[in-house]
Amino acid sequence: MSGHSKWANIQHRKNAQDARRGKIFTRLVREISTAVRTGGADAAANPRLRLALDKANAANVPKDNIERAIKRASGGIDGQAIAEVRYEGYAPHGVAVLVECMTDNRNRTVAEVRYGFSKYGGHLGADGSVSYLFSRVGQIRLGADQDEEKVLDIALEAGAEDVERDEENAFEVITDPADFEAVRDTLRAAGLALEEAEITQRPATWVELDVAQAESVLKLLDALEDLDDTQNVYSNAHFPAETFA
Repeated sequence: MSGHSKWANIQHRKNAQDARRGKIFTRLVREISTAVRTGGADAAANPRLRLALDKANAANVPKDNIERAIKRASGGIDGQAIAEVRYEGYAPHGVAVLVECMTDNRNRTVAEVRYGFSKYGGHLGADGSVSYLFSRVGQIRLGADQDEEKVLDIALEAGAEDVERDEENAFEVITDPADFEAVRDTLRAAGLALEEAEITQRPATWVELDVAQAESVLKLLDALEDLDDTQNVYSNAHFPAETFA
């Protein structure tokens, strides 16, 4: 079991922003549509679609919205082609930022992302400028009240790469994306309660910020997250607890 990570800290901000904006339904439906277009409408044969449906159901996205998105993406209803794009850059204080978008107009999206960076003291970088600082992993969070030996034994036996304790003493199970579903389902089958489970971008290093620095970085991240085409924003900023007080 390795040292503390900052995932819970980042998730707290991310979830709070999703709730404030009320855009999470749109983003989840967009992810379902893209998953269908890239891997087909059969969830049993499409891991990305299974994950998208799990997230949509957990967020209580209406069934009609989900079915309509699948039908549209399958060709049953005319819809615009959506492209996945990723932008990289830096926020103030050397914080690396990844922005994942889905768009029907790349020119519009890159202009909006560039403006978001520049308005709040950051800058948009070239492809590869910060992505090397992140790795795509599966992360599963379990409450601090779980039995440590049980979590370790089950997670590692199921194929997890690591088990950590976060700053709230909760467990974070780290997996290769290919093993994510198997590890998650094994933990559930063992009766362990999962608080969060997703595939995400995990920083290799973190930039520690004080409260004043955190506020300036949050302004930039919030601006990027507020863009209509944004799906996810990742950074390697570690925000002090006082930021969210």
